[in-house]
Amino acid sequence: MTTKRKKKNSIKPQFSPAILVLENRSIFKGIGLGYQGNATGEICFNTSLTGYQEIISDPSYAGQIINFTFPHIGNVGTNNEDLESNKIWTRGVIFNSEITSPSNYRSLKNLDEWLKKNKIVGITGLDTRSLTNFIRDKGAPKGTISNNKKGIFNIKKLINISIKWPGLNGLDLAKDVTTNKTYTWKGLKTWEKGKGFKKNKKKSLRIVAIDYGIKKNILRYFSNYDCEVKVVPCNQTADEILQLKPNGIFLSNGPGDPAATGKYAIQTVKKLINSNLPVFGICLGHQILALALNGKTKKMKLGHRGANHPVKNLNNKKVEITSQNHGFEVVKESLSKNIQITHKSLFDNSIEGIKLKNKPVFSVQYHPESNPGPQDSHYLFSNFIKDVKKYAKKKRY
Repeated sequence: MTTKRKKKNSIKPQFSPAILVLENRSIFKGIGLGYQGNATGEICFNTSLTGYQEIISDPSYAGQIINFTFPHIGNVGTNNEDLESNKIWTRGVIFNSEITSPSNYRSLKNLDEWLKKNKIVGITGLDTRSLTNFIRDKGAPKGTISNNKKGIFNIKKLINISIKWPGLNGLDLAKDVTTNKTYTWKGLKTWEKGKGFKKNKKKSLRIVAIDYGIKKNILRYFSNYDCEVKVVPCNQTADEILQLKPNGIFLSNGPGDPAATGKYAIQTVKKLINSNLPVFGICLGHQILALALNGKTKKMKLGHRGANHPVKNLNNKKVEITSQNHGFEVVKESLSKNIQITHKSLFDNSIEGIKLKNKPVFSVQYHPESNPGPQDSHYLFSNFIKDVKKYAKKKRY
């Protein structure tokens, strides 16, 4: 008689009691998973069907607890290739059902094991549909997950912690998630089945990416286009950036309130626009660009988070299915006549893209790098590279 050896990533995780408490004193009881402890943040929901590891590792979720609307999470396990950041900034996770056992050839660890390693507090076994409906009707609440072996919870204390947490409005989180020093991206291209990450050996263009919470797959896309990418901290000055002699400027995604980040970013971006270099922004970078162009931003009631958001391109009238993650938006009425609105959401008509009419400067509110999500919007990288090539000097610096 032979005994089948259990795979490491198929070991059934051990769970403990857990509780989710909202600032309005609503209580959800469930089963704990991941790291044992408390996690306080803004509760938001994400409607993606796949890509949970990319979502959890996206720095834009700093300060937030993600409620996944898709009930079956964990079936592809976790690996070392689907990380969008070297450090996980998400506060916590909420699942409907027990984590599914991994069944994927790329899986190295069970999701619960990976959550423990990255100190992410989680809860499962509660009604995520009810919680999603609450957020839809009332807006994203503040809340606390508590997960411990004994199952003893001081509910009054947890409610007070949730109420006293300041929330995301007026909170600058970019300075927390940004790189500490300038570095050159290692030049890996986007992942291909059977090949993995290939090295980019051609570096004909230099892009400076301002890191407000940048995702790795954005950097990989620039490598696809034979770019050398210098990644700089979010508070780098325009003069310091221009000393790197870029052919184009990229304003990255990131967490927090754009108006708070804009205290140091707006003047930098204004100077970069005046340099006449091509500029491309995504998500927080889009919002900061709008602020630099004297626009305004505001917090949304729900925000957009998921990989199934329809956006209309107002130039060619085509609809793109997009991946999104943002809780703030650009105020339409605040934009000057020199700014063209290029894209809009078909969910709520909010602005999804803008372009400066007289310069190669544009941005979008969604994620064209498609990690996770559809690939309808890859052309935006191509458009930016065309601008870069057009305005780049003939001699390399």
